[in-house]
Amino acid sequence: MKSHIAFALMFAPLALVARAQSNAELEEQVRRAETGFAKTMADRDHAAFVSFLADEAIFMGRTKQRGKAQVALAWKKFYEGQQAPFSWASETVAVLDSGTLALSSGPVFDPTGRRTGTFNSIWRREKDGSWKIVFDNGCPPCNCAAPSPSPKPGP
Repeated sequence: MKSHIAFALMFAPLALVARAQSNAELEEQVRRAETGFAKTMADRDHAAFVSFLADEAIFMGRTKQRGKAQVALAWKKFYEGQQAPFSWASETVAVLDSGTLALSSGPVFDPTGRRTGTFNSIWRREKDGSWKIVFDNGCPPCNCAAPSPSPKPGP
């Protein structure tokens, strides 16, 4: 009997991790992760920024950085100085029903609070339940207040 109890106690933490979570719960986890990720810029904490990156992260923009080390090195300059050069906040979060991948997207702001673009981050849920960024891409600086061009008629 004792061995059955010990066996059950040994695997109890796995059962908690494996329990199905609602999509709303997972979306909230990703929203909190994105908020924490953005806070690293406001706090000027590059080491905390790096902690949110998956080992195989790819950041796209003017140049592409492949891998955690390359992204960390390329983004180091944004963490220098007392004032953050930009900030961001998620507006949209969506999680696959499998609970393994998520999208977070929202505005990017300059130091004066003017919107300068939109970020798109893909998060992956790791085996330990944490969320790490695997892809990040933002639109180039834009006039976000300008009207969108009309779509061209199809063939």
